[in-house]
Amino acid sequence: MQFTKRSVWFLCSMLPFFAATQSVPFMQGSRYLHVTDRLEIKTGTVSDLNFTGTRPYDRRYVVEYLGGKVDSMRSVTPLFYSRDTALRLSTTDTYNLNSLYLNNQEWVQGDRSVFASKKPLLRNFYTTPAHLLAHYVEDFFIAVDPLLQYRQSAELNNTGQNIFLNQRGLAVRGAIGGKVGFAASAMDVQERGPLFFQDWVDSLQAVPGGNFYKVFKKTGVDYIDARGSFTFRAAKYINFHAGYDRNFIGNGYRSLLLSDFAGNNLFVKINTRLWKFNYQNLFMELHAGAANNNTNNLVPRKYLTMHHLGMNLTPWLNVGLFEAVVFGRKDRFEFGYMNPIIFFRSIEGNLGSRDNALVGTDFKANFLQSFQVYGQLLLDELNISKLRQDRSWWGNKTGLQLGMKYIDVANISNLDAQVEWNRVRPFTYGHFDSVSNYSHYNQPLAHPLGANFNEWLVVLRYQPTGRLNLSARLIYWKQGQDSSSTGRNSGSNIFRLSGDGRNSEFGYNLLNGQLATGVNAAALASYEIKNNIFIDGHVLLRRFLKGAAPAQTTTLISLGVRMNLWYRDYDY
Repeated sequence: MQFTKRSVWFLCSMLPFFAATQSVPFMQGSRYLHVTDRLEIKTGTVSDLNFTGTRPYDRRYVVEYLGGKVDSMRSVTPLFYSRDTALRLSTTDTYNLNSLYLNNQEWVQGDRSVFASKKPLLRNFYTTPAHLLAHYVEDFFIAVDPLLQYRQSAELNNTGQNIFLNQRGLAVRGAIGGKVGFAASAMDVQERGPLFFQDWVDSLQAVPGGNFYKVFKKTGVDYIDARGSFTFRAAKYINFHAGYDRNFIGNGYRSLLLSDFAGNNLFVKINTRLWKFNYQNLFMELHAGAANNNTNNLVPRKYLTMHHLGMNLTPWLNVGLFEAVVFGRKDRFEFGYMNPIIFFRSIEGNLGSRDNALVGTDFKANFLQSFQVYGQLLLDELNISKLRQDRSWWGNKTGLQLGMKYIDVANISNLDAQVEWNRVRPFTYGHFDSVSNYSHYNQPLAHPLGANFNEWLVVLRYQPTGRLNLSARLIYWKQGQDSSSTGRNSGSNIFRLSGDGRNSEFGYNLLNGQLATGVNAAALASYEIKNNIFIDGHVLLRRFLKGAAPAQTTTLISLGVRMNLWYRDYDY
């Protein structure tokens, strides 16, 4: 807890010196992330604000970038400008922009009374359609919203179990005195997912996206999803963000650098935005691998520090540089890694440690006002002499991502497509000790498959009207997995020690081990019956085959309702 106590003490002691109005980020999975990406691609350039390479996006920057203001006619301007030229937006684009402005009106310029409800509920509730409770004055803003998602599913090959999801809670966000922004949410969750979800929980002692959990009705899980953070500005170009939540680096559906797949964690983030550069320092306290804690014992901790520099090299090209190190000390932080600029490899050498250091790069390029090409390269180990000798060296630990987004496919408004390829070699993200692997609470911090795989995915999104969203997703993967009969380490399991079951230096090509293949296909129809209230219909088809074992098949049909929440998917 040394890291936690000192960080909180430092941040609180500095609060009186900050005096800039602060914003908080969007919730994970917000629909406005795709809206922002789509409109950025529509310009054919990358944003000068340089904020879209990491998630979650800051609400204030998004509204500023998308030009939200109330005009002299007391209506919200539905135009998005780039280089002083108004883009032609579809009716659905305009609907999405107005919805974004309505739900983030604290950052819209002008008279916000245009957002007032015509008939508030009992005078004080839903004075604006966006929030159950909301209050705006010059030096204070607060919004309170209920969180709800209830879904019933039928798994056709699992007729003996009731498959369901029940999430309910409350979210609050606001700003105080023009100095501090804050956000918090808490949900009580009961869930029984399909059989492959249950197998995941049993094998890893972890709920996908969750932390501590209890068994619910034998095969279900019961857990709390609690998040909270606050933000403030240290100087004109430097923002601090501290809390308990998740972060994501990259522009893809997946991330090989840092994803939001694992559960919430404690973090402190320093973001420096200057000219065409955006530099982010991220310090995280994580849970080391351990069985799900049903006692009062403290969960062992480990730590991660990360640097990410995003640069707009041209009006249409953004390139990022990344480095991270995962390390474990007896529940204490290694303060040498708090240096915000120096390379971690140098610090690691000076400390005489064998911590798990990773480096990488990412990029995105927008062109023709319709396309975005993006990608990532991860290096977890680099020994040129070994690679020259034989590229099948076990320490050839790399990851590669390439993807493309295409908006308004074939000139059909609001039909958007995304294709992506992810490839990670054996032993990537793993390490010599069980503490320093790239994980949090028994779940990968990057790709859910771990390592030693090839994955291809296609996503289609179509919004024919403002209220109706249709999407389809197809994921196909191949992975070399460990064989229970031989005990040989194929390098796919990031939680297995790198030296355990590895009896040679070479012979580890991609997909070595027992070959497993998987297909995960899904279709979702969501209709917004009222602001932020959706009716969802969902179909999921999954097939998994490993070696000569019988194929595991899943057919899941779901119907549900959600309010102020993203759709929880089983996309692994």
